[in-house]
Amino acid sequence: MRLPFRIGWNSTASYIGLLAASFGLALVISYIFGPQLDQYAYDGMFRAYRPAKLRSPEAVVLAIDELTLMDCGGIRGIRRPIAQALTVLAPIATKAVAIDVILADRGDPDQDAALARALHATRNLVLSTELIEGPVEGQRIWENPRPEFAAGASLGHVSVAPDKDGVTRSILLDEHVGKVQHWALAVEAFRLSRGGGDPLVSLEYTALPGGLSKAQFQVGGATVPILVNQTEHQSFMRVRYPPRDMAIPHVSLKRLLDHPELASQFAGKVVFLGVTANSEIRDRLFTPLGLTPGTEINAAAFETMAQGIFLTDVGNQWEYLVSLSLLACIGLAFRYLPGWWAYAAGASLLFGATLIPYLFFINRLIFPFATTAAVAWLGTLTAASYYHLVVRRNLRIEQASRERYQQAMHFVTHEMRTPLSAIQGSSELISRYALTEEKRQQIALLINSESKRLARMVEIFLNVERLSAGQMELKQEAISIRQMMEICVGRVRPLAERKHIEITLEPVAEDVYVTGDRELVEYACYNLLTNAVKYSPQRTEVNASAGKENGQVRIAVKDQGIGMDQKEVKQIFQKFYRTKKAEESGEAGTGIGLSIVQQIVEQHSGRIEVTSRPGAGSCFTVVMPARAAATVSADQPDAAERN
Repeated sequence: MRLPFRIGWNSTASYIGLLAASFGLALVISYIFGPQLDQYAYDGMFRAYRPAKLRSPEAVVLAIDELTLMDCGGIRGIRRPIAQALTVLAPIATKAVAIDVILADRGDPDQDAALARALHATRNLVLSTELIEGPVEGQRIWENPRPEFAAGASLGHVSVAPDKDGVTRSILLDEHVGKVQHWALAVEAFRLSRGGGDPLVSLEYTALPGGLSKAQFQVGGATVPILVNQTEHQSFMRVRYPPRDMAIPHVSLKRLLDHPELASQFAGKVVFLGVTANSEIRDRLFTPLGLTPGTEINAAAFETMAQGIFLTDVGNQWEYLVSLSLLACIGLAFRYLPGWWAYAAGASLLFGATLIPYLFFINRLIFPFATTAAVAWLGTLTAASYYHLVVRRNLRIEQASRERYQQAMHFVTHEMRTPLSAIQGSSELISRYALTEEKRQQIALLINSESKRLARMVEIFLNVERLSAGQMELKQEAISIRQMMEICVGRVRPLAERKHIEITLEPVAEDVYVTGDRELVEYACYNLLTNAVKYSPQRTEVNASAGKENGQVRIAVKDQGIGMDQKEVKQIFQKFYRTKKAEESGEAGTGIGLSIVQQIVEQHSGRIEVTSRPGAGSCFTVVMPARAAATVSADQPDAAERN
């Protein structure tokens, strides 16, 4: 069962403030740890997502695999089979051919001449180039193919730009040194396959997480969403890598040469010729799907543009809007839903927070994972903790109210029975019997005295409850211990005389004072005296004393009663606890009196010391801070008026 949040919860502002603080902390955490978490989530979504059936790939990889390298004697002898393959493909109407092999060095003259002829005969040819370190430290130069190869061909760079964790998730659109700029190999292949035309980058930037901006890139009639690092003047396009079972077709260069009829597979396609052999580790890079040859990365980038399956990053405004909406849902769930429904809703929202980036991903949108996850977890923990604490507080308040009610009932039946009985009996005497005027006057005075006593007891009990609940401030008045002790002993003496118990009050010095509520302290002293008389055998003695020692007032009540063992001494101040011998004594009681006495003494910054032995009596000593004589007001209430 859940207490309604509206009961006893007036701290909505605190709740909202805590949720806002959790949101700020989540943003800080996502700023510090978010980039790497976002990358892990991004890679995981690539491996988990199964896209709908795509169009037949437009790209084909002509692979320089292990069989090809074995046949030509290694990468140094690759120019001859490349020339032969281009000759085989010449009659075929390919859309473009992109060669991902750097042809910058001089080779065998005959092989170079044959390769140059084959390259010149290839339409829409793209050769690869790369930025390398120049002869001067810090200088970068282009490693271009030899002039006899590059004549009539477009150049596309194959430089990679992996993320900080070494994973290549995007391609670098262009590279430039000075005024010389080259677009990426995949971009050039796409441009030529679409009839040419210069690429164009839009300058309408939108801010993104991680210090990047979002812009648009137009090439070959397609508008491509890209990422721009304006600080380093670099532009990137996210590559949509296809799953392994939907990979771009591969044809081994060696198999094409052995079976020229395979050339028909390249008709109407864009050919990416490059190294895929596992032995050439330099040409293999980490991608979200694992180690991938650079040629396949370029082919996947081309296919991303060809099929228009672009991945677009959402802006900061969406990230914050979704995160705030998620936090609001969490806050409302724990604010209004009852019991386990609140926790179930919190768990559902946590699960939903992890799904949000994936739902965006399947719609080709990249949404940061870390921010929503951090907001969801911290928001849920904050709301759940606050909810738990508030419910427990409400339960404690309700339990305390119930205990106070029960205590009041016990107090009525225990403490008020005697004066009520006296008032009832006296009123019956007046109504039923013909009494003399003197006797009627005595009974009337008794009724008046007992009713005043009853009213004082009710007031004392209510004051103790208010003090315990923090609803009342303690009075700060000078209390003469001598006067108080004389009043209490005088009030208890008739009860002691009925049991033939001698009650003595040792002399108390005039300068013994404490500060506090006079009626409450008097009630505590009176209760200790009545308990001493109540639980003492007939014809015994009760001794009361008070004195000042080391800045403290010590009020002691010692009897020769039934006594207690140490286990019972530790429990006598618990509400409604009574010792076994007290219950066997036949004296009426509920065990609430000493609990009230303890509350009164503790409210006056004091303590109660108890020494007792079974059959040898008990001594209760109230220890309270003494009030200096110089601060005692000369105007003291007359004890007779209060008696």
